[in-house]
Amino acid sequence: MNSLNKNLSQDSEFINKLPQITAAFWIMKITATTLGETGGDWLSMTMNFGYLASTLIFFALFLAALGTQLMSKKHHPLLYWTVIIATSTAGTTMSDYMDRTLQLGYAKGAAILVSILLLLLAAWRWTVGNVEVTHIRTRKAEIFYWVTILFSNTLGTALGDFLSDDSGLGFFGSWLLITGVLAVVLAATYFTRLPRVLLFWIAFILTRPFGATFGDVLTKAHDQGGLNFGRGYSSLILLTILVVAILVSYRKKGDEKVKAALLA
Repeated sequence: MNSLNKNLSQDSEFINKLPQITAAFWIMKITATTLGETGGDWLSMTMNFGYLASTLIFFALFLAALGTQLMSKKHHPLLYWTVIIATSTAGTTMSDYMDRTLQLGYAKGAAILVSILLLLLAAWRWTVGNVEVTHIRTRKAEIFYWVTILFSNTLGTALGDFLSDDSGLGFFGSWLLITGVLAVVLAATYFTRLPRVLLFWIAFILTRPFGATFGDVLTKAHDQGGLNFGRGYSSLILLTILVVAILVSYRKKGDEKVKAALLA
């Protein structure tokens, strides 16, 4: 009984550091993970670091950002989205390393990542008792949350590459398919009783390749229908959009404590 009371006390003292799941959250998520792709490709391909070296660099940055997030005592929007970007850059190069350097191929790589993600969710549910994504109550759950996000962004990269390159759908066909599935997920959120956690992770994975289309518009050459900004400048544009979105979103909430956290 004393042990149970102690655990309940720890849970009640643990401050939730996650943002609310709103339309603004999804806009920022798409922007952040698109930035992760352009940034990951910039280092691994444009700067010729290669997939393995880039993965090691971005994974180290992810661990540093995650460590800071875990030590923080409250929700810091810029810190939270920094960790999201780190999961996406690391996920991009991890997926490319598996699929291209190790020559697993997009289909096999995606299958492996789906298996890992399902195992992570099962372990999270078994050890914590839930897979809550709006209110984390323990440090263990917070770690599971971020590791699951890392692999979901990695899966999103592999899935997007598979759909656009191996499935025969092509770039535009893949975009239409992903858009359609996301529309179904949105409708299911409002009109069905399907588990919200399930719908969240489906949307979280699919918004990764969905956002990649925006990255292609920025980076592709003019004759390919793009703006030809290149990966470096595109990453700066996306970073600017994300920071502005964060500032506008939290200003609209009128939460003085959160706005103060942005300047802390």
